[in-house]
Amino acid sequence: MTYTRFTVDSSTPSLWRVTFTNPPINLIDSMMIGELGELFAEVERNQGPAVLVFDSADPDYFLAHYDITAADRSLVDSLPPGPTGFHPWIDLLVRLSKLPAVTISAIRGRARGAGSEFVLACDIRFASRERAVLGQPEVGFGAMPGAGPVSWLPRLVGRGRAFEILLGGEDFYGELAERYGYVNRAIPDDEFETFVDHFVRRVSMFDRQALADIKHFVNKVSLPDDEEFPPQIDAFWEAAARPAMQARTAKAFEEGLQQRSDVELRLGEYVEQFTETVRPLRAETQRRVRADSPKGSGSRGGASTDLWANNKD
Repeated sequence: MTYTRFTVDSSTPSLWRVTFTNPPINLIDSMMIGELGELFAEVERNQGPAVLVFDSADPDYFLAHYDITAADRSLVDSLPPGPTGFHPWIDLLVRLSKLPAVTISAIRGRARGAGSEFVLACDIRFASRERAVLGQPEVGFGAMPGAGPVSWLPRLVGRGRAFEILLGGEDFYGELAERYGYVNRAIPDDEFETFVDHFVRRVSMFDRQALADIKHFVNKVSLPDDEEFPPQIDAFWEAAARPAMQARTAKAFEEGLQQRSDVELRLGEYVEQFTETVRPLRAETQRRVRADSPKGSGSRGGASTDLWANNKD
């Protein structure tokens, strides 16, 4: 099959390489979700490899994040339901974590938001020490991550560090990500491809059933329960409907979000600036609420109260 958002090198039957190629910054869009679903279905039919490794053709972006335009959200929602019956993105990540193949992310470039969610669902994460950047910036826009980091990260890095990653919304470069346990190992960039290639080839040579058995029993004691995920994406979309998040997102798009821009290169720094956007929005909303309230009354009034509440973080 021909894919448009990535290429698949299956020249070695036991080792497939998936290389993301979705310019300008490797956004996760509806087409990519649909195509990954088709690829995973092939692996699930036991026609696939022993090892599935993911990398990127763009050294600056592994998977930037989810395409958050309304048009693409509509396209995602129109995708046929997957085997789990969950939202298409949740379905994909749950299936990724349980594929019969060993899944390895070779992270060079940025993997934030849904890009971070994707690598967290993989079995193993290797990062370029100098070029890998991971993070969950959603809190800076006024939301929680929607597809699993609140379940995955405490298991990987511990409760305190999970809070630091999720509440801080900052970028984690390869070396610090390794120290925290966000990734397995950070390798100097000039050694990165050699290291990853040696490891994936080594693992792919081992007995396929032995690999599957190891993964099966590790999964039994380490994977989050599938039912943890749907409420998380519901909470994300509820936040996305709030005026405060919409204001921050609009500001981000004005500054270059989802383009090849400084905002995308340094998103962990910029989200703090976007937070400032909501302050004048709050002040204006409060003035409107007071104007709508009955004179001499301390109440904000029914409709106005709802409006003010919707602008709270």
